[in-house]
Amino acid sequence: MENVIILGTGISGLTAAIYTARANLSPLVISGSEDGGQLTLTTEVENFPGFPEGIMGPKLVQECKKQAERFGARFKIDLATKFTAGSKSHILELESGETIQTKTLIVSTGASARWLGIPSEQKYKGRGVSTCATCDGALYKNKEVIVIGGGDSAMEESQFLSKFARKVTVVHRKDSFRASKIMQDRFFKNEKCSVVWNSEVAEIVGDKFVKGVKLKNTITGKITELKCDGVFLAIGHVPNTAIFKGILNMNENGYLLTDRFMKTNIAGVFAAGDVQDIRYRQAITAAGTGCQAAMEVEKYLAEKEN
Repeated sequence: MENVIILGTGISGLTAAIYTARANLSPLVISGSEDGGQLTLTTEVENFPGFPEGIMGPKLVQECKKQAERFGARFKIDLATKFTAGSKSHILELESGETIQTKTLIVSTGASARWLGIPSEQKYKGRGVSTCATCDGALYKNKEVIVIGGGDSAMEESQFLSKFARKVTVVHRKDSFRASKIMQDRFFKNEKCSVVWNSEVAEIVGDKFVKGVKLKNTITGKITELKCDGVFLAIGHVPNTAIFKGILNMNENGYLLTDRFMKTNIAGVFAAGDVQDIRYRQAITAAGTGCQAAMEVEKYLAEKEN
């Protein structure tokens, strides 16, 4: 039986791994479907303390993993598909067919990119439709792309894409961005970037690859067509909590509910990072909650032994 299993290898899960490993709990970290979490899809992280020149997201994740391994954390590439809560221990069933029993669990499964929900986006997924500018941006050198969204993610995606694309157009369903001022300032100063307000994508069109989008004005309902070679989605995320439905308490959007000690409604089960953070969603706050969850696990196990 494991002392602690950590689900997810984003910054919260890796921080929890560092702390539980240093507590000699020999944590088992299961990567999940998105190894490394959202930071692996991020370009330069400028607001994580200790890096005055910034650090690339994947590099930060890599360094945290090395640190956890140094103290004895174990890593397993697999996906949890079923969770069964018990009074003294809990059981996880993995995609590989393996079943693991654990005294405690830290859920740091994060959140995955949200899709529009229109048929054409799946048709062109990988053929012009993407949720990751960092992954696919270089494919659009001297081409025209659109970014859907209005938050910091949309601004960051636009800035990154402008390094390659000839033109970047942000499509936003409202008449103002919700992104931070510094991100908006960078966007509006970039000559390659422009915006179409009060519009949403009704359909993505093309042949084998994306050739454009049909836009619907959110005020008038008028349909217009905008030519482009690529469509990048930056419209938020959906928490990866499906296997915990009906077991762990969640809000209406599927985010796990915890108290200030990162505890869920099930004893011995804790949550950290974006899977339970509906407000901040920052790398530093994710790391902080990972630390909190790990320290609470250590305390919980010590109390059980006594």
